[in-house]
Amino acid sequence: MTNRIAYSALLLRLSLGVMLFSHGAIMKLGTFGLAGTMGYFGSIGLPPLLGALVAFGETAAGLALISGLLVRTASLATLPIALGAVAVHAGNGWIFSNAGGGWEFPAFLAVTLLVQAGLGAGAYALDLGRLTGRRGAMQTA
Repeated sequence: MTNRIAYSALLLRLSLGVMLFSHGAIMKLGTFGLAGTMGYFGSIGLPPLLGALVAFGETAAGLALISGLLVRTASLATLPIALGAVAVHAGNGWIFSNAGGGWEFPAFLAVTLLVQAGLGAGAYALDLGRLTGRRGAMQTA
C-alpha cells in the first residue's frame, strides 16, 4: 500500500471510528441511556434488545477502528447497522435534517464502511497481521 493510500485509510478509519464511538457510547449509552435507546427501538417497532446490540456494536466498532484492530471485520460487522438505519429512515426523505431524519447519512456511512473494509487499516494500526508477524491478506501498509 502506498503511503498516500495508507494515510488516506488512516483518516477514514479515525473519522469512522470517532463517529461510531460517538453514536454508540456518547449518544446512545450516555445521552439516552441503555433503557432510553432500547425504548426508542421498541417505539419504532424493532426489538428493544436490538437497541442495546446497536449501541454496544457501534461503541466496539468505533474503538476497533480508532485503534486499527480488526478494521475489516469491524467495518463489515457495522454495515448491517448502517443499512438498518437506511431502512428506518427511508420514509423520511433524502436529507438527514428532515423530520425523523432522512437516509442520506446512513447511506453514506454504509458506503464508507465498505470502502474502509476494502482499504484495510492503513497507517498506524494495531492490526493482528502486524502483531503476530503474519502478513499477506492482512497487509495494509
